[in-house]
Amino acid sequence: MTSTSMFDLHGKIALVTGASRGIGASIAKTLAQHGAHVIVSSRKAEGCDKVVAEIQAAGGTAETMACHIGEMAQIETLFQAIAGKHGRLDILVNNAAANPHFGPIVETDVAAFQKTVDVNIRGYFFMSSYGAKLMAKGGGGAIVNVASVNGVTPGVFQGIYSITKAAVISMTKAFAKECAASGVRVNALLPGFTETKFASALMDNPAILKKALEHIPMNRVAQPDEMAGAVLYLVSPAASYTTGVCMNVDGGYLLN
Repeated sequence: MTSTSMFDLHGKIALVTGASRGIGASIAKTLAQHGAHVIVSSRKAEGCDKVVAEIQAAGGTAETMACHIGEMAQIETLFQAIAGKHGRLDILVNNAAANPHFGPIVETDVAAFQKTVDVNIRGYFFMSSYGAKLMAKGGGGAIVNVASVNGVTPGVFQGIYSITKAAVISMTKAFAKECAASGVRVNALLPGFTETKFASALMDNPAILKKALEHIPMNRVAQPDEMAGAVLYLVSPAASYTTGVCMNVDGGYLLN
């Protein structure tokens, strides 16, 4: 296997959720650059269309399929569309997530709790379930769940979000163990503090930002593109014997 073919995704069909911006958009573009046909998905088609246009302008191939992974009917419709149009799925990156509550854990209301659980746990679970079954029919594939370092050590004022990301880490290992026999590898990415709209509640608070940087040995915030390389590895032939791994990309944060 040459160094080029180890990361060659030509002929692969990839689905990336939450791909209209941030980490998801970076992952979608990177997979397309390495040859995959990327299905760019998020709640709203407009943001996805922009990413698709950027991929196509760079010489890649992509399409939009909108889906709110917090809605079971939309997950079912999405996979019916993929099976009907492509007949297969080789790569799934579960990146869409919800974090509606930023504040004391005891102040989390039922609506915020339910939304976070519906998207981050139920959504990831059934996206993985549908994805793994479709991949198995095609001989195998690779799933990457975007969890968080908060799933290992909870973030302050990010209680329910951290709890759901801990569940994603456990979910990744459970799916990896049971799906390996079908040729489906399942791994997780654990991003550290990354400059995205999703993290704006932290980024926009100088006191919180300063304190966060004190716990990051590299002493800086990551850019979304710095997450894409790890995902490329995990879904590529280079990781053919890698499953059940939870990869920290955090500037050393979890070393503390």
